[in-house]
Amino acid sequence: MDELPLPQAQLIERFADHLRLERRLSPNTVVAYRRDLTQLAVFLQRGGNALETATHPSLRRFLAQQHTMGYARASVARRVGAIHTFYRWATHNDVVAHDPAELLGRPKVVSRLPTVLRQREAAALAEAPQGPPSPRDGSPLDSAVALRDRAVLELLYGSGLRVGEVAGLTLERIDLERGRVLVLGKGQKERELPMSDYAIQAMGLYLARGRGIMAGEDTSRLFFNRRKNAFSERDIRAMVGQYAQRLLPGRRVTPHTLRHSFATHLLEGGADIRAVQELLGHASVATTQRYTHVSRSRLFEAYGQAHPRA
Repeated sequence: MDELPLPQAQLIERFADHLRLERRLSPNTVVAYRRDLTQLAVFLQRGGNALETATHPSLRRFLAQQHTMGYARASVARRVGAIHTFYRWATHNDVVAHDPAELLGRPKVVSRLPTVLRQREAAALAEAPQGPPSPRDGSPLDSAVALRDRAVLELLYGSGLRVGEVAGLTLERIDLERGRVLVLGKGQKERELPMSDYAIQAMGLYLARGRGIMAGEDTSRLFFNRRKNAFSERDIRAMVGQYAQRLLPGRRVTPHTLRHSFATHLLEGGADIRAVQELLGHASVATTQRYTHVSRSRLFEAYGQAHPRA
């Protein structure tokens, strides 16, 4: 990618600071918006323009290029959102006199239903990590890894945590006595969640027999990888994919799949949608309502399989 002039890079950083410090958006969102604005700035620079001198037609040309390059509608829609947010901020802070993105429309994104595991599949995946029969068998590190993986999987499915929330957990945020986990979600919002009996048991074993073997220099962290570094989001995705490939070959299963399954199975069990919204940390109940569609499709499927007249 072309190197941006320093003033452009500094302007994008000012905007990123606003997102992080004033709007308190998640680190992932800030990174995505910074990347989107950098792509726009590079495109404008090639045409002899800058972020401050962009026009409505030049922004439309940028989005047309994104479509031509094959980006998904959802990705283009997010870039439009980033552009709108940037120019509202830029107008408010007198960086630009007029908002060139004011009339910029977003591409319509088709809402896709989340992938969900069946209850027995989710349970089998959560229970997949098998350590040695006793601490004296096998490698102590292998045993610790299995205990860690079981605890992480139980949190993802049993409490519906986002992958970033699991990766950010510290030791002080786990309360085994009360069966609670305190997570830091999107927008730096905290929420306290219940831990299942399976998660409490798995976490207790990991803390007693595994964490001490894996712990690195950052002693506040809850989970670590084999190199004694923090267990990152990338590490967690790879771990989930590894077990899923063995148990559910040909299926794409991610940490978010377990979160989706958590929500759907709660609703199928009769949980109130507002309670599920709070557990998931959704700002709007409309986001949670996607799972009611999944549950409804399961009902029709059950009808088709079970009713003699179906």
